[in-house]
Amino acid sequence: MLVKNRMTLNPYTVTPETSIGEAYTIMRDHKFHRLPVVKNGKLVGIVTEKELQRVSPSEATTLSVFELNYLLTKMTVKDAMTKDVITVQDTELVENAAVLMRDKDIGALPVMRGDRLVGIITESDIFDAFIDIIGARSSGARLAVRVPDNPGVGGEVFTIIGKYDVNIQNVAYTRGREGAEFTFRLDTDDADVIKRAMIAKGFEIIEEGK
Repeated sequence: MLVKNRMTLNPYTVTPETSIGEAYTIMRDHKFHRLPVVKNGKLVGIVTEKELQRVSPSEATTLSVFELNYLLTKMTVKDAMTKDVITVQDTELVENAAVLMRDKDIGALPVMRGDRLVGIITESDIFDAFIDIIGARSSGARLAVRVPDNPGVGGEVFTIIGKYDVNIQNVAYTRGREGAEFTFRLDTDDADVIKRAMIAKGFEIIEEGK
């Protein structure tokens, strides 16, 4: 699964000269928490809601509302933005983007095609991709199977399902301390016969349902 298939296309952007007040308004109206900063068609930074708050006047200030509004129009995004932007190419795998976001503790990545900004991928996009991968919103039986973490055992699991002419809608694979785990979403409402076949093979059913 590639980033370009999960990202938000043509994201809202601001320039370094955009006022703090205008950037706030864009974030509030569209429920964004960050905006890429572009100058002359080039990505030059990213600004987050927290960064805008950090440079904005404190609520404890004695300034009047008119003075506050004046300051917000004079202060610009360049006073708050992060210049060293971590980005990802649109041809990168989603899981690599997720690892990068986790390792760098950031909530979104501007997506590039070469040196051109083409999108943005956020934590929500990553969560949605995970939900789709495991078929959490799909219908059909759900079956989670724990097997020995040995070469070839995965083929045995798929062979069992194949014997019963049932399509696999989604599958997720993880490796844990107690063995490998496959979680299937199957195109059937009743996976009882498959469950029994798995148990007969010596595999453990750790979860089942719909």
